[in-house]
Amino acid sequence: MSTTPIITKAELLKHWQGHRALTRRVIEAFPEKELFEFSVAGMRPFGELAKELLAIAVPGLQGIVHRADGAYSENGLEGITTKEAVLRQWDEDTPKISELFNQIPESDFHVTFNLFGQYNFPIIENILYFIDNEIHHRGQGYVYLRSLGIQPPFFWER
Repeated sequence: MSTTPIITKAELLKHWQGHRALTRRVIEAFPEKELFEFSVAGMRPFGELAKELLAIAVPGLQGIVHRADGAYSENGLEGITTKEAVLRQWDEDTPKISELFNQIPESDFHVTFNLFGQYNFPIIENILYFIDNEIHHRGQGYVYLRSLGIQPPFFWER
């Protein structure tokens, strides 16, 4: 029986960072005003969705690395009210994600951890949630951009 994994830890990180690069391009595609004001069918504006992604990735990985199950919070993101501020925080967080992710031993990926005190799953499932949540919200951003008559980046260009 082979012990070769389907995907390595490094490949998973590369996959996630590829999604982050694409989401960054979606943020860039928004006009300033619409990033924080435009929505469809009562969904939150994409700027708010981007702030949620910022509130999950680094804080979630910090929680996993330090086994701190503090509550989910968007505190500290109140000052992010411009596209420039979103992109600046996005760019500051991107290397932190790699740094924190690389501190998680592969042997811990199947250890259960209660992320934010409410998501009691194996660590790998919490990390996959980070990625899935980003893809989900980026899809909303694509709908918004198309509704605004703006061609979004190709989803496969990660």
